[in-house]
Amino acid sequence: MALGLIIGIARAYRRKRTSSLDILSSKRAPRDYYKGKNCKSTGFHTRKGGYVIMPEKLPNYVIPDLTDFKLKPYVSQCATEVKTTEASEPAK
Repeated sequence: MALGLIIGIARAYRRKRTSSLDILSSKRAPRDYYKGKNCKSTGFHTRKGGYVIMPEKLPNYVIPDLTDFKLKPYVSQCATEVKTTEASEPAK
């Protein structure tokens, strides 16, 4: 008797998820729901199945000119210890 009750509760739990924080997919949502991949659209779909890209929706990256820049772009994994004169002087 008790075993049948436990099996029935397990089946009911398997059928219906109690958490409201489940992952929402397009199969569990309304018909017009489109999840996407967490990125903004770059245009719109036409009536005949085409896609029009809008230039004002495209990302615009502003990169500065680094021709005479003194620093290197990457930090070495084998860092060496650098001694300066300010660190060795006692504070007054």
